[in-house]
Amino acid sequence: MPLRSNIHCYTMYIAMEGNSNHGERWEAQLRKGCLDLVILAVLWEERLYGLEILRRLEQIAGLDLAEGTLYPILMRLKQEGLLESTWVEAETGHPRKMCQSWEEFSQGISRLLAPVKESDR
Repeated sequence: MPLRSNIHCYTMYIAMEGNSNHGERWEAQLRKGCLDLVILAVLWEERLYGLEILRRLEQIAGLDLAEGTLYPILMRLKQEGLLESTWVEAETGHPRKMCQSWEEFSQGISRLLAPVKESDR
């Protein structure tokens, strides 16, 4: 039988319940993706030393971040022009813009996860 050239095939996907190992990896990636935002948020109102940043992240958000993780991020943010070694309140608005972007992003994610959340009930 000849193949029809007007037939289109598409792949359909569905999320599967994974084991706890997949969940832990996913959670780690989510945390990793938010570190720039939370560090800039902690530094938004005042200057802090690296160890003070770590303490604030632990106290406020329950994030246990290692020094070996924090300092490379601070260096990269400095190189990207998002912070200075001695923090001075800037008029650039980068943290404010990131905060707005985060709000939009997190609301979208919440809408996507709503059916999952409701199925757990």
